[in-house]
Amino acid sequence: MEYKTVEEFLADIKKELGRGNKEAVKVAELKRIEQENKTIEKFVQEFRKVARESGYKKKSLIEEFK
Repeated sequence: MEYKTVEEFLADIKKELGRGNKEAVKVAELKRIEQENKTIEKFVQEFRKVARESGYKKKSLIEEFK
């Protein structure tokens, strides 16, 4: 890919790094979720919401859920 300006290049890099940071934050959040006093339905709902944004693959999600 070619860029016309340095600003376009830097904007693209910033966008890519931001995407990775969002996934890293969601992965960390996923590892911290606990059922505590929530019903299993509430816990699963919360887990699924964070999991969608984590970038995890299905098999990895199963391990995190356990």
